[in-house]
Amino acid sequence: MVYTDKTINRLKRVEGQIRGILRMMEEGKECKDVITQLSAARSAIDRTIAVIVSANLEHCIRESIDSGNDDSSKLVQEAVNMLVKSR
Repeated sequence: MVYTDKTINRLKRVEGQIRGILRMMEEGKECKDVITQLSAARSAIDRTIAVIVSANLEHCIRESIDSGNDDSSKLVQEAVNMLVKSR
């Protein structure tokens, strides 16, 4: 699978968030503020997972249709399983 610059940039932003959280912890910031930022980073990762899974699903379904093998229900189930495992 080819990952787009947009998807890679999403993770780079998360990387920056994590560095910021570590800095907050090193500076002794309030627990509430650290947890808020951790929650935001987790949410960003969850959204990135969804983007990757949906792009992969679309790619696989197109490939399946092009090859004359319509296994779309199996592909959708696999995508759902990936999302469930990521939680």
